[in-house]
Amino acid sequence: MTLNERAAKLTGLAARLYLRDAALLAGRLLLSLIFLHEGATLASHFEGAAKAMAALGVGLPLFIATVALQLGAGLSVATGLLTRLGAIGLGLFCLATAMLFHTNFASQNELLHFEKDLAISGGMFVLAAAGAGRFSLDWLLAGYLRQRQRDKEMVAALLAVENQFSMEVRLPL
Repeated sequence: MTLNERAAKLTGLAARLYLRDAALLAGRLLLSLIFLHEGATLASHFEGAAKAMAALGVGLPLFIATVALQLGAGLSVATGLLTRLGAIGLGLFCLATAMLFHTNFASQNELLHFEKDLAISGGMFVLAAAGAGRFSLDWLLAGYLRQRQRDKEMVAALLAVENQFSMEVRLPL
């Protein structure tokens, strides 16, 4: 068996087992975990977190928006509902966080957080490009909408056929 034949068999096996979709699910869950955890922590310690953010120059409206983004987009990515939108939002959030809060490269810790935010942002943009995969609410919703469209087309076709064969019946007076 040649190398190309083996590669073709492995590709076929991976497709049958939905390994790509399983990897997307695992990636979505792992990427969303940090945002769900951080959002829940900020929400459960709201007063203290708001004071700490205010000390960094982040006002209350922006702090509330940050918590809402982390929880909302985190759930979006985890469940696979509007995944691309949630991933883009979190990717942009990570870029902004890196550029605004982790620019003291003299500190090894700040450099590490800067690089981590860039890596997470890259992962979110890859997810936005790839989509949620088969194991997601996006997939279920798309299937439902496709079925609805097929049903509408079938009804329209049946009505067109019925209109072709309708007869006008007149009763004698």
